[in-house]
Amino acid sequence: MWVGSYTADRDGKGEGIVALSADDDGKLTSLGLAIAANSPSFLALHPSLPVVYAVAEEGKTVRAYRRTGDSGLEAFGDPWPAGEATCHVAADPQGRFIVATCWGDGQVILYELDHDGAITSRTSAAAAVDPHTATSPDGERPSRAHSSLMLPDGRVMTTDLGHDLVRVWQYSPGVGLQTDHQVILPKGSGPRHMARHHSGTVFVDTEYSVEVAAIRMEPDGTYELTTMVPASATGAKDGDAGAEIALSPDGRFAYVGVRGSNRICILKVSHSGGELEPVAEVPCGGEWPRHHLVREGWLYVANEGSDDVVSFKLDSETGLPDGPVSRVETGSPSVLVPAV
Repeated sequence: MWVGSYTADRDGKGEGIVALSADDDGKLTSLGLAIAANSPSFLALHPSLPVVYAVAEEGKTVRAYRRTGDSGLEAFGDPWPAGEATCHVAADPQGRFIVATCWGDGQVILYELDHDGAITSRTSAAAAVDPHTATSPDGERPSRAHSSLMLPDGRVMTTDLGHDLVRVWQYSPGVGLQTDHQVILPKGSGPRHMARHHSGTVFVDTEYSVEVAAIRMEPDGTYELTTMVPASATGAKDGDAGAEIALSPDGRFAYVGVRGSNRICILKVSHSGGELEPVAEVPCGGEWPRHHLVREGWLYVANEGSDDVVSFKLDSETGLPDGPVSRVETGSPSVLVPAV
């Protein structure tokens, strides 16, 4: 798997993008530095080509890297300008474009790709978002675009952690993203990351309130908030912040990382995706679990604060993580993506 990181320009201990391997027993091994880069804090894979896209969060750019051999990467084209604190990138399943979201200034930026996966153009949807308008009248709050999710119908969903919004966009080739509609979450919840259930429900974890919101599509194509539940049955602790959300392949469980109290919270999901229930929580095996990955019966957690990635075995019946089984040191890890 590829591991993004925070480097010295963000007071981190990483050096760039690192390659790790995990065997069938969950043992993690570092394969070394794939490529040096400044704070490649989030990564995305091209759907069909050996190309990785990385943000440079402090450098305000997005860049493509091409795989070389089993565990190396090389720069592929020039870096493209992004926005302030660009913290997330996601790739279109058809390989037409990538979308970067910017925590610092609220920009949502679309980059179109050619047949080789190279970036060819840049269009900001910032004109559709007033970065200084709050969703309620009691004061200005800055826009904090935090993540994007590609929907099966070709639309793009993004979170705005500052305005407590989930936005849905239409993609128009050569034009970029155009506003479709938005879903308002409770003030101060801070929608952060998203995972789509096989039922079509989108689950959104919230950074500030440490909850999970369920958003379902209505017959007219609009999404509506249907429920919000705490990520943990014991509630949020002082200093907690929601991080990543991931689903088990069968859709029965959701896993939410909680920084501060350093937990992975497990929620049971109904088959229809309409109901969520927090059922358990386990220590994350380190400090400040920024991101995690569920894959082939294992949970891998990137602990930014303790400079390590750890593995947990997932029980196929209960969904509960057992471990840590293995640990590997790596500087300030911020994201994990499978290198396939």
